[in-house]
Amino acid sequence: MRMHLTGAAAALLLFAGIGAVAAQDVVITPEQDTVIHEYVKKQPLASVKIPGVELNIGTALPDTVELHEVKVPDVKYRYVVIDNRTVLVDPGTRKIVKVYD
Repeated sequence: MRMHLTGAAAALLLFAGIGAVAAQDVVITPEQDTVIHEYVKKQPLASVKIPGVELNIGTALPDTVELHEVKVPDVKYRYVVIDNRTVLVDPGTRKIVKVYD
């Protein structure tokens, strides 16, 4: 019986951990994505080059990169244009959450 309870406790901890990771996922509704994409197209920025940085979701940008506000309700993200591609960035972690082509 003791082995059975230990397995159940381990499973519970595993599922709790998965829930914590899921809570950190980026959630942008399709409607927000459309509005954000239209906003950044209407507010063009000069493209910057950042040698050695790949434009992938989850890549952290250096502190030297200036992030610009997305003036869209209920959107906390910022954006910047790197190598002629617009990227949406979480300002707290500076990680890329979306890459627009």
